[in-house]
Amino acid sequence: MALEIVKICLKYVSYFFILYMLFYSTFLFISSIIGSITLFKNRYKEVMHNNIEHDYYVPVSILVPAYNEEKVIRSSVKSLLALDYKLYEIIVINDGSTDKTLQCLLEEYALTKVDKPYNRQLKTKKIRGIYEGTHKGVKITVIDKENGGKSDSLNAGINISKFPYFLAMDADSALQKDSLELLVRPILEDETVIACGGFIRLSNAVELRDGVVQKYELPKNILASMQVLEYDRSFLASRIMLDYYNGNLIISGAFGLFQKEIVLACNGYDQNTVGEDFELVSKMHVFCQKNSIDYNIRYIPEAICWTQAPEKLKDLIKQRKRWYIGLVQCMTKYRELFCNYHYGFLSFISYFYYLFFELLSPFIEVIGNIATIVALCFGLLNVPFMIIFYILYTLFGCVMTLTTFFARIYLANNKLSFKDICRAVYLCIFEIAFLRFILMVARLTSFIGYKKKRMKWDKLDRTELKV
Repeated sequence: MALEIVKICLKYVSYFFILYMLFYSTFLFISSIIGSITLFKNRYKEVMHNNIEHDYYVPVSILVPAYNEEKVIRSSVKSLLALDYKLYEIIVINDGSTDKTLQCLLEEYALTKVDKPYNRQLKTKKIRGIYEGTHKGVKITVIDKENGGKSDSLNAGINISKFPYFLAMDADSALQKDSLELLVRPILEDETVIACGGFIRLSNAVELRDGVVQKYELPKNILASMQVLEYDRSFLASRIMLDYYNGNLIISGAFGLFQKEIVLACNGYDQNTVGEDFELVSKMHVFCQKNSIDYNIRYIPEAICWTQAPEKLKDLIKQRKRWYIGLVQCMTKYRELFCNYHYGFLSFISYFYYLFFELLSPFIEVIGNIATIVALCFGLLNVPFMIIFYILYTLFGCVMTLTTFFARIYLANNKLSFKDICRAVYLCIFEIAFLRFILMVARLTSFIGYKKKRMKWDKLDRTELKV
């Protein structure tokens, strides 16, 4: 009797798991194809000079929250000063750093302390001082404030910014010289655009000079190389397809442009979540829909931001745990999007995607692995079939990963050595077959010790950016 019950349970679990893998693989395949085709079309337009040309600009405030970033803050600001853009200001928010982040900026750009009024529209931790200066015709402002976390820092930057749009980016990131112009372009073409996100690529082995890539190669660090493949797959695949129907629920916190008026109407960044980027975009969707505001949130894959990937496994696990906690918080907070016809595709495609293929995926994978082990123990497993299944699944994942990776390399005019091409081929196998299972365990254990550290910055090892 017990064996019969086990057989029935395993039967339905296997049906569910196969359907889950079928839907996920189909979504990944379609989104990857759409992403690649879109990039090829955009590249063709660029070659044919069929893009909008203008000599007027939307004024933008660039907000760079920083906590203990003395190793990278100089190079990050340097990359911003090389932007091919005419109307922007740089605002660095020093969130109570205990290192020399503040001193580096004050000395490098000869900033002086000023006493000026500003709008306290968003509540933040106490601001201890504001420093200003001008370099290469660009105004640089540094806000020195008490420690309050990334969301608190961004809200402080919004309060002090003077332009109608702001760009939020990480202190360990660098922009290509045309990135801001490309990110702003949809706003010039369509007045309903309230936010734009760009493509995040990893800078661990990249050399930029005056905002132009001079050298591109895969990082020597194996863990960082696998993340390069992962990033290109995730940013090229699903986000381009979701963009077709205004369905992106996230703009990466490392590189996102927002209309300040709408963000203020939404009460800025939520300081009670670690997924501030996901939360803000979801909140903007809900706010605009409830208030019948005609809006668009766009994803622009040609606008590139280079950021650093963790090169130590403990740092990577720490990062992914934080991301997963943020996902859980936001999906729970905006659960009204679940099966709600009022939100259309946003509910039935976007929310479903993040719910089943991001939030619940580690649990589904664990259940599938447990079912496989149980079936093996009871002699109910077709071993040759399972071996073939896992091999085919790995090969399919490799094909999707390499397709998106090489498409991105080709369309960005980057050149890879033959050695790096070979490394990409065999590392994608390790990324799909091994790294994903390590990260699955990390997500499953995310909430252990979370409450004590939920508002603290990630302490990851940084190296100076090559700009």
